[in-house]
Amino acid sequence: MNKKILSVVDAVSNEKSLPQEKIFEALESALAIATKKKYQKDINIRVNINRKNGILTTFRRWLVVQVVLNPTKEITLEAAKFENNTIQLSDYIEDRINSVTFDRITTQTAKQIIVQKVREAERDMIIEQFRTQKNRIIVGIIKKINRDGVLLDLGSNIEGLMKKKEMLPRENFRIGDRVRGILYKISSEIYGTQLLISRSNPIMLIELFRIEVPEISEQLIDIKAISRDPGSRSKIAVKTNDKRIDPVGACVGMRGSRVQAVSNELCGERIDIILWHEKSENFVINAMAPAEVLFIIANKENHSMDIAVETCHLAQAIGRNGQNVRLASQLTGWELNVKTLESFQKKKEQDNFSSLEILKKYLDINDLDISILMKSRFNSLELISRASLSELFSVLGIKKDILLKIQTCAKNILKKYLCKQKKIFLDASIQNNFIKLNCINNVIIQKLIEKKIYTVEQLAEQSIDDLRDFKMLTNKQIGQLIMEARQVCWFNKKTENEK
Repeated sequence: MNKKILSVVDAVSNEKSLPQEKIFEALESALAIATKKKYQKDINIRVNINRKNGILTTFRRWLVVQVVLNPTKEITLEAAKFENNTIQLSDYIEDRINSVTFDRITTQTAKQIIVQKVREAERDMIIEQFRTQKNRIIVGIIKKINRDGVLLDLGSNIEGLMKKKEMLPRENFRIGDRVRGILYKISSEIYGTQLLISRSNPIMLIELFRIEVPEISEQLIDIKAISRDPGSRSKIAVKTNDKRIDPVGACVGMRGSRVQAVSNELCGERIDIILWHEKSENFVINAMAPAEVLFIIANKENHSMDIAVETCHLAQAIGRNGQNVRLASQLTGWELNVKTLESFQKKKEQDNFSSLEILKKYLDINDLDISILMKSRFNSLELISRASLSELFSVLGIKKDILLKIQTCAKNILKKYLCKQKKIFLDASIQNNFIKLNCINNVIIQKLIEKKIYTVEQLAEQSIDDLRDFKMLTNKQIGQLIMEARQVCWFNKKTENEK
């Protein structure tokens, strides 16, 4: 029997490529559980297998504690010291007992546990082996193909899975093909470990350039950002750490050899190498290549940019199905709006006309002064209200009491406008609150607002007498409206609570 144990350990170790110590530990754990099942009480068991001769030794264990809560597993420190004076809390007292005899049930139990422990050991070994290779390119041979993806043989009886969504569009494989992919995830499941591989992940592009461009692996060139439409087109932003090196030229290679090698690996994916710039506007101009940008207007509050291009270059700037501007937006992190020069000029004229009309309508000043304001930086009511009197005087050169009157007028107009906007927002919020009621319309909502009834809950608390001045409704309709509000607020909530 002892020799049989050693031969089993040796065979499983060779078959599963696991250390023998892992197999011994699995056997000991299995035998300990099988032994526990022989006893009616819940006890602690430890089994030891001699690594040289395979002899089994079984011990019953008690944990040394201050206060005993479980007498079958624990013993007080005072009692434990009768057997061992040097014992401490959290140590174990052990008594040798008879080892388990291998009947059919014991053998079956041990077998199940050994299989489970060996599987866990295999999983831990795979995780440890591939942990350092995560987000790195690995090579495998196509072993199996199905509609969900492909199974790769990574060697040493280890398999990797590449799902359909992680493959490039229109990519066809055959069994036996050699494939490169990025190991993007190690998924540890109960039934085993899954190594998930991708060819569409943006990291795949970075790692391919790291292989093809030595300057990147030597950290002379940094990849700052990347955007990718897998299998179709990509943009990659690079920056040099050595002023003597042209980062774009180094990534492209002599006659495009380096970028072409990466493109060929990715089924002909077009790759734009972009020079990274610390200024967002310059970076966006570079990212829009090959389109030529005339100028940019940045809105930092919305984190967006309006980009002007010639009409003849508009299609190129946007790209097929918006691909170019979408990739540029992902690369830079800005929302990009591409417009023609004519659209910009037309919008500017409309804005100027609008500002001119507002100033003429509300400010009591002559056309000459309005024209001067329009040409200066104080061309709106907001800017006039924020300016100091000395700044306005330097532009208009008129008396300060008149300037103060103009500025006060601008502030009052803005205040009224903001109050109006706030009321519009409030009315919209109230309407949204009442929208859940069927027998209601905007006329009724306005009437409710006049009576300071802003929510369905407030409406539910009303009576017919409270709303009798609603001339557009009969008493019956008022009652139906109140009952519907109560149905929403009271009865529906009660039903939900009961559930």
